Amino acid sequence: MKISVVEQAPGIAPARLKLTEIFLSLQGESTLVGWPTVFVRLTGCPLRCQYCDTAYAFHGGEWHSQEQVLERVRSHGVRHVCVTGGEPLAQKACLPLLGALCDAGYVVSLETSGAIDINRVDPRVIRVVDIKTPGSAEVARNRWDNLALLKEHDQIKFVLCSRQDYDWARGIVEQYGLAARCAVLFSPSYGQLNATELADWIVADRLPIRMQLQLHKILWGNEPGR
Repeated sequence: MKISVVEQAPGIAPARLKLTEIFLSLQGESTLVGWPTVFVRLTGCPLRCQYCDTAYAFHGGEWHSQEQVLERVRSHGVRHVCVTGGEPLAQKACLPLLGALCDAGYVVSLETSGAIDINRVDPRVIRVVDIKTPGSAEVARNRWDNLALLKEHDQIKFVLCSRQDYDWARGIVEQYGLAARCAVLFSPSYGQLNATELADWIVADRLPIRMQLQLHKILWGNEPGR
């Protein structure tokens, strides 16, 4: 299924981005967990995952130039930047922003739904790509061609809602040889799947993957902007 990107608003200069928020926190997910990180949350998403915890980013937001975004990132004075959403790749101007952040010397990660082509993302960016499970209600949106584009520093993330999701994800990891391609992360859907149960399944099956919990939710719950 082809997903269109967000076009620029009439009269808006090129390379502007619609932002929901920029904030400093600890990275709560991925192999970069724990690092002080500036999060650049772009507005808009074509998906509607049933467990989404950032639905407030679907609409609204304010337009910023790329330089305004870079200046706000610089003001926080940390090395790591995560561009997220919503679905950041739904905005065309996300791609040049990622390159500009890399040029500025940041360690840049991108959190993307896996529903949009990642081929044009700057190769210096750590691409954290979701694979949507049946329990997400958006499994049909997976862009399987993205898997062949993954590099060693990229990461695949499964958010699991049930034992059925776990069995399905385990099959996908084996079918595509994902553990040999990049880091694979299994995460329990917050409030839906017991983390201890997931840990027991992973250990029993000796899966070559990492389990992750959402550190920010352990520390601050569902509070936005943390």
